Amino acid sequence: MASQDWVEKDFYAILGVAKDASDADIKKAYRKLARKYHPDTNSGGAAAEKKFKDISEAYSVLSDAEERQQYDAIRAMGGARFAPGAAGRGGPANGGFEDLFGGLFGGGARQPAGAGGIPPEFADLFGGGFGGGQTGFQRAPQKGSDRTASTSISFAGSIHGTTVSLRESNGNVIDVKIPAGIRDGQKVRQRGKGNPGAAGNGDLIITVNVKPHDFFNRDGDNIRIHVPVTFAEAALGANIHVPTLDGDSVTVRVPAGTPSGRTLRVKGRGVKTTKGTGDLLVTIDVAVPQNLNKEAEEAVKAFAAATSDADPRHDLAAKARL
Repeated sequence: MASQDWVEKDFYAILGVAKDASDADIKKAYRKLARKYHPDTNSGGAAAEKKFKDISEAYSVLSDAEERQQYDAIRAMGGARFAPGAAGRGGPANGGFEDLFGGLFGGGARQPAGAGGIPPEFADLFGGGFGGGQTGFQRAPQKGSDRTASTSISFAGSIHGTTVSLRESNGNVIDVKIPAGIRDGQKVRQRGKGNPGAAGNGDLIITVNVKPHDFFNRDGDNIRIHVPVTFAEAALGANIHVPTLDGDSVTVRVPAGTPSGRTLRVKGRGVKTTKGTGDLLVTIDVAVPQNLNKEAEEAVKAFAAATSDADPRHDLAAKARL
């Protein structure tokens, strides 16, 4: 930027801040205006580009303590009365502002740092470019990449929630809270625990593997169990007690004539999640006694005789016909 610009342009007015504005206020104003006038985010065309460059020039000077002090000094000198080649008008006979203030600026014109005049600390604030050629902008800053890990938890931990500790290669330990109701294969995201990047750390994504249970079998948010009943209970009907995820039991009515394999539903006794609660699905297995005492054997024979006219396979041949 030529020193003449320092005299002719009111950088404080361009950014819309007071002359005694703090560094934080200047940075805040620049961010707001830069986003507003960036040519990639509006249809202002050449006008927006020029406005954006003016904003970048203003911030480039006012954000640097030494440059700001020099700018304020030049403005206080009333330098606007000088003009390039201002001989005969109170200015130097030869040369312009570069000659007049060259020593003050270290003998060179100062250009805004960064591609397209964007200060370095904001050069990655905008993505893409506009107009091609020399006015392209650097890409927006990127977060660090995500990291992945896996862990195994108990079935109880998946139902009630738990916390696992993951140890990194450098010895650091990351505690990960596993939410209640998580399913096998679901992922938990730990924000900011990934690899570092210019726009912040990436995330840590943990795949959760749930160990199976011997009795409870998860089906979505429902829980399936198999419960044995006696022949008499299945034939005559009965109230049976079955265990639940909560550790207590619930009474289930087995209707008379229930066949083996029928599933009974108990509402609201499945897996509890933030989206709702599943059901408990109870599959009835009719247990066949392995050893009958004499009295029981006679009772079964009597039952067989009493039901000899019943043939549960009467339509089997029809079903098997090709």
